[in-house]
Amino acid sequence: MTDPVQLTADLIRCPSVTPEEGGALVLLESVLSDAGFDCTRVDRGSICNLFARWGQKGHARSFGFNGHTDVVPVGDEVAWTMPPFGAEVRDGVMYGRGTTDMKSGVAAFAAAAMDFVRDTPPDGAIILTITGDEEGDAVDGTTALLDYMYSADERMSVCLVGEPTCPNKMGEMIKIGRRGSMTAWFTVTGVQGHSAYPHRAKNPLPAIARLMDRLASHELDQGTDHFDASTLAVVTIDTGNAATNVIPAQCSGAVNIRFNDLHSGASLSDWLKSEADQVSAEYGVEVDVKIKISGESFLTPPGALSDLVADAVEAETGVTPELSTTGGTSDARFVKNHCPVVEFGLVGRTMHQVDECVEVAQIEQLKAVYTRILTDFFA
Repeated sequence: MTDPVQLTADLIRCPSVTPEEGGALVLLESVLSDAGFDCTRVDRGSICNLFARWGQKGHARSFGFNGHTDVVPVGDEVAWTMPPFGAEVRDGVMYGRGTTDMKSGVAAFAAAAMDFVRDTPPDGAIILTITGDEEGDAVDGTTALLDYMYSADERMSVCLVGEPTCPNKMGEMIKIGRRGSMTAWFTVTGVQGHSAYPHRAKNPLPAIARLMDRLASHELDQGTDHFDASTLAVVTIDTGNAATNVIPAQCSGAVNIRFNDLHSGASLSDWLKSEADQVSAEYGVEVDVKIKISGESFLTPPGALSDLVADAVEAETGVTPELSTTGGTSDARFVKNHCPVVEFGLVGRTMHQVDECVEVAQIEQLKAVYTRILTDFFA
């Protein structure tokens, strides 16, 4: 049997802070190849990615797993009480960067897949797509893998992303969709002047304050059947002006929006630009708008795939999972263009934190869930 705890520890000891590969994908390619998987490195730009398939290419029943081995930076290493890349275990808990997000998830689905094809070779295929660019710009990661699959005529029937999905208790939540995410930056330009003679200047600060207030006060929606209400957060307002007797010529601000399926990145972009135009006309200043759409909202409607995963989760954990669309973004936003996708993984309380950690028992339990999902899918 493949030990998912040992594989997790081996991966933690690979310092794969985005965009560094750190040895994690080299390790996985080696163990998967030894288990009979056809492995292909799909590196693009400075990012390393791994595609692995067991079984017939293009089989009508091809179950896919997706995950990432890159991790966020350690931060203040002095604040850690355990070595961030040591994978040390204390009182049944493993510590290290990536234990939760998400090397344990990758280890669990890799171990489940390897043991499953060895013990009960299915009539079908199992595909693993593992990236080193989920925590970064996500430009050359899962998107590169999907581009490769398209060009190579590889196909997943369905896919499970192994991100940590449970807020507090193992088994309590499956993600069947994600909100969209976008950021807008506004630069307001007026005319610099002396603060004693404001009529000789065009002050950009009241304009940016008014714009931020208009945006933050607007109710985008009240939610949908599967999504909470969309949110807009003002994340920065900057002037860089230290002189109290000077009206600055320019200031800037930014907002981040997490939106449900009542909106699109394009529709929200139009609204943001319209609001900026109104403030520009009202205050007689220029307002430049730059927008980055990180991902559109999506939903995998409850059905066969979510039932498959939910049944396996309940059987192995004794918990009936909630079908949710909460949280941030994940690479499922790319996979959804390829095939139906859901997410299930560990409790994510400590992800990205100092002393990130995971209960060892949860890693073993997660492998059992993934094994049952494969067993039921190919039954």
